[in-house]
Amino acid sequence: MNIIILSRSAALYSTQSLYRAATMKGHFVQIIDHMYCDLLVKNGKSKVFYNGYELQGIHAIIPRIGATATEYGSYVIRQFENMGVYSVLKPDSLLKARNKFTCLQILAKNGIPIPNTATTNYTEDLDVFLDLFQEHPVIIKLLSSTHGEGVIKSDTPEVSATLMEAFLNLKHKILVQEFIKESSGTDIRAFVVGDKVVAAMERRAAIGEFRSNLHRGGSSESIRLTNEEVSIAKKSARILGLQVAGVDILRSNKGSMVIEVNASPGLEGIETTTNVNIARSIISLVERNSKFRL
Repeated sequence: MNIIILSRSAALYSTQSLYRAATMKGHFVQIIDHMYCDLLVKNGKSKVFYNGYELQGIHAIIPRIGATATEYGSYVIRQFENMGVYSVLKPDSLLKARNKFTCLQILAKNGIPIPNTATTNYTEDLDVFLDLFQEHPVIIKLLSSTHGEGVIKSDTPEVSATLMEAFLNLKHKILVQEFIKESSGTDIRAFVVGDKVVAAMERRAAIGEFRSNLHRGGSSESIRLTNEEVSIAKKSARILGLQVAGVDILRSNKGSMVIEVNASPGLEGIETTTNVNIARSIISLVERNSKFRL
């Protein structure tokens, strides 16, 4: 099978893990930077060019689309799909999941438990807006934040109003979310491939930090999910149309809640923590769903 991995860098762990898994199963793999793809629609037909050469005979793509490349990345994915190429990630699913508030709106409508969450586009009367939350601290997030960047814990309404006004005046879209104190700086990453949770880990924030991201000094360990958590992880991915997803879950006094769904989840942290070859599961997914047959 002729597979393309869309990635900004061939040196990234996730890209390399997928490349190894595919080549070990006998597939021909190319790694190309989606931001350097030229897209042509001519006479009703779609074509993709890379470094001046038309890409042909492609059976499947595995998109690794970062937050800064979401929009153009979705164009590239759709172009390949219009050419009849199977994609692990659908463009509409990428767009739904990448916007944090849109994602939570969709999940909540479909019965997935989430923390109390609000957003606004109005800088006047922020005190009235913050009255929607009975208590502080709260979490303020940029809608497009990743890896814990643009995520702030605010301890007072006064600080929250100041932060929100600054973000909104800079034309940044934000959401405000209740702070789940009892989670104690921990969350769960459930990794979904197809219709299965193939691995799960608990991440714990470093001392003095509330964000559990591993690259911020957090630690992790393999964890066994409850039946409820397995169910909400798989359902969250299915609702968003994601065949590969990292579903982030908090355990609260009100039960387990989804705080975010990552459409292009990294493999390094969870593969090294759980010793599960997730890349191989993704390649098996491609093999099952691609139109290519030996």
